Amino acid sequence: MIFTRRLCALLLLALLLLPLSTISQELDGPTHIFRDTLLDNMTGAWNLTGKVMGRDATHVVQAEWVLNHQFFRIHEKDNTSTNVKVPYEAMVMIGYDNASDRYVVHWTDVYGGRFSETLGYGAQVGNEIRLVFEYPDGPFHTTFRWLPDARRWQWRMQSRDKMGKWVDFADLTLTRLKQS
Repeated sequence: MIFTRRLCALLLLALLLLPLSTISQELDGPTHIFRDTLLDNMTGAWNLTGKVMGRDATHVVQAEWVLNHQFFRIHEKDNTSTNVKVPYEAMVMIGYDNASDRYVVHWTDVYGGRFSETLGYGAQVGNEIRLVFEYPDGPFHTTFRWLPDARRWQWRMQSRDKMGKWVDFADLTLTRLKQS
């Protein structure tokens, strides 16, 4: 008798949870491919130039869809590395959370796990993807702006200074690498 009641309770619980698992699989999962026509414009190889913390920066960027088209991977790498101890390198994984209707960004780089534990979240506004990272020392904004007429990207990163004013951390331009 006790066994039958437990079995019925488990079956009832399974039936109640089944619709929830079906809904979450419809919103996200391996069969719900992440399509983004704005990010499609960033696929390929790029030269990145501009300023980071007031210093000149020249990097190469390779961007592509990965993991069953669930993430857009950006691999950024310093290609000058003559005047720094550790050349900058980052792997950026951009996904989309359909349940929350927002981008989710994992920005991992040479600064290690502590600085990479904060996720970024954002939304598309026109030709821009605006991201916010809520770091322990304050918010950090990253905007990827597609300039269709020039066929280039502008990446702008800002942080708050000690007075609470938004200041540029980086202002960068991506120009497509010429195919040889």
